[in-house]
Amino acid sequence: MTSSDASTPAWQQRANHAAQSVTALFGRRLLFLPNTHLAAVTWQGGRHAHGWRGKLRTLAEGTALLNPWHYWWQAHYVDCLVDTGRRELGSGATPAARFNGPASPSAGHLASRLVTGIRLRNAFTVVNNYYDDMAWLALATHRLDRLAEETRRPGRGRNARVRRSLTLQFDAAGTDDLGGGVFWSKKRDFKNTPANGPVALYYARTGEPAKAQALIDWLDATLFDADQHLYLDGARAGTAGEVLVERTVYTYNQGPVLGALLELGGDANLARAASVVDGVERMLTVTAPTAGQGSVLRCEGTGDGGLFTGILCRYLALAARDTRLPVGTRRTAARLVTDTAQAFWNGRRAVESGEPSRAVPDASVFSLHANTPAAHTYPAGAAVELSTQLQAWMAIEAAALLTAP
Repeated sequence: MTSSDASTPAWQQRANHAAQSVTALFGRRLLFLPNTHLAAVTWQGGRHAHGWRGKLRTLAEGTALLNPWHYWWQAHYVDCLVDTGRRELGSGATPAARFNGPASPSAGHLASRLVTGIRLRNAFTVVNNYYDDMAWLALATHRLDRLAEETRRPGRGRNARVRRSLTLQFDAAGTDDLGGGVFWSKKRDFKNTPANGPVALYYARTGEPAKAQALIDWLDATLFDADQHLYLDGARAGTAGEVLVERTVYTYNQGPVLGALLELGGDANLARAASVVDGVERMLTVTAPTAGQGSVLRCEGTGDGGLFTGILCRYLALAARDTRLPVGTRRTAARLVTDTAQAFWNGRRAVESGEPSRAVPDASVFSLHANTPAAHTYPAGAAVELSTQLQAWMAIEAAALLTAP
């Protein structure tokens, strides 16, 4: 089945299924504290232990949240829940429309609990050593407050405080070193697309277009590869004061810059956005798993790379819906999103009987590569990483957005 075969209700249902699967397999309270939520970084398949062994395992799953800690994975979890919340809103925002049923919290409420969990787990602060991590959380809480406004409920004052705190961090990260841009980390020795893209998008969305454009101009001058039509990874100062460019190209780096270009608008930015979509299609795709389907977006493996392609899908979907872009560009962006999401959907595997699924008997595990079935990358009993499941969820939510009425 190709993406064109999937109706609007089908994509909405698929997105709900992805949301239910991820929250059921990975979602926990933080150390069993009420009104908190956090995702475990891995889910271990295999037979569920019963009796005292099962209780020990349940206890371990809760306390295992102490280590390791992936702040930015949780920030994207917030974003995914906001996507689900917007679909709930489109269904009337009634309890019956909730993705996990009337007795469960809405996606927006769960996202709010997750922000609480992130702050508590991060030693009672939202500040960390990486500016890109903080930018992702700032973007997610901004979207969460917009969702609250659309449901005619006031946004959390907590979210506004989070953004005030993080905005100070971004302002301090921007310097004239290397000609401009913001640093990647508090080591302040590297400026890269992963930090400048989401910070620029955050500034653009929060009434600071001049700051956003300055970061985009620095990216265009320093890290845009005109031959590939893509943004390179980053730059640092050499021993003689020269600018040394790290030329690696990652899928997710293109996404937030694309979002910032669209948010800022203007002929030059929109032309560059169309160029990036072209570069993604030419350079960042692989053969689709189904013969004759064409291509899907390449994926970047496990760990942090497990999030990369989902992030790109999120912003390609915005390009596909932006009427200021050429029709051909929009069609390309839409096809890349829907075909990649379709491949993730077709390649999913069901959680097998006996594997712990936390009250969702038909939960699915998604592959870490769109062009490879989950049965190959995550066979029964394998440890499944949160990042890769968020990636598939993001791609499916992006497809649902494109088919929304």
